[in-house]
Amino acid sequence: MLLGGAPLAEARGAVVLLHGRGGSAQEMLALARELDRPLLAYFAPEAAGRQWYPYSLLEKVEKNQSHLNSAVRLLKTILGKIEAAKVPFERVALVGFSQGGCLALEFAARNPRRYGAVAALSAALLGPEGTPRDYAGGLDGTPVFLGCGDVDALVPKRRVDETAGVFGRLGANVTKRFFPGLGHAIHPEEIEVVRGMLAW
Repeated sequence: MLLGGAPLAEARGAVVLLHGRGGSAQEMLALARELDRPLLAYFAPEAAGRQWYPYSLLEKVEKNQSHLNSAVRLLKTILGKIEAAKVPFERVALVGFSQGGCLALEFAARNPRRYGAVAALSAALLGPEGTPRDYAGGLDGTPVFLGCGDVDALVPKRRVDETAGVFGRLGANVTKRFFPGLGHAIHPEEIEVVRGMLAW
């Protein structure tokens, strides 16, 4: 895992950055520099084999479950370190692209509470349409941003719509944006949105 930004003991908040399939922790720290919030502490874990789970987000959750469980445990460990440093969860953000965005969403839905922000770029909750989405608890107004290209071949628009509905029911303050002509990539305007979410 790589660290960036301010030392955790002095930081105004903390951001966990989660890379996509084939991505790296180094790439996510480059994203942190683009976010230009130097007073925050950044945590960028790297998945074994550079993938958080082996199959498409559209496959049945059971196919990815064991890998997903491992990734969720890692996130719990990281958030435990942040909590131990007395950083309030209202100033902790989960930010991910592609698989990392899916992981951020899965973690927040399974461990609902008031977070500082959840931003999932080119991502959605795992599983095919019709997957049960019964989560206990609520997100208490957590700002959630779902950004995706309207021609993303890996993340169908309807899955982003479904995810937005789930998080709305969990009590999140959801913002959803589709970018015309954008494939599976990060749009510069998404960086601006996330930067605004981290203005603590």
